[in-house]
Amino acid sequence: MTKGISLIVQHRIHLIDDATPKRDPQRRLNPFMQDVVGTKILKLLDNGIIYPIFVSQWVSVVRAVPKKASLTVVENDNKELVQTRLPTKIRVCIDYLKLNIVTCKDHFPLSFIYQMLERLGGHEYYCFLDGYSGYNQISIAVEDQEKIIFTCPFETFAYQCISFGLCNAPVTFH
Repeated sequence: MTKGISLIVQHRIHLIDDATPKRDPQRRLNPFMQDVVGTKILKLLDNGIIYPIFVSQWVSVVRAVPKKASLTVVENDNKELVQTRLPTKIRVCIDYLKLNIVTCKDHFPLSFIYQMLERLGGHEYYCFLDGYSGYNQISIAVEDQEKIIFTCPFETFAYQCISFGLCNAPVTFH
């Protein structure tokens, strides 16, 4: 768990009864993306969010996706100024698509923004909990940690706390 306040909430992953485990093969990454993934993995390991694991029936794959940048004006080959988006950073994601397909969905939808604003209106104090810290303070039940394993060019790892990309994670966090 992360250093700091820990919530008592524990997330469970309930699968459809006839779900068969899925194992995604590891994907090859170019050297630049390997460095980005390696940095992210070391950060998660140092914070105690993930741990190495060797055997599992459920394995998802890591994807490195360029983030959308803001529009920039650049000169093209014809000396014309054109607007373009230059990728500046890489986002490391885990593809839980096959796991999410066989996961039973929560029946508690997220609140509409106008409902949230009505509840906040008239209050003197507000607290902001960012998504990184908030998600990492909700633990995954020990028996469900084997379902959210991911593979990358370095090793196979499992999360101890909730991960972005799980279909019921936003509702649990909310």
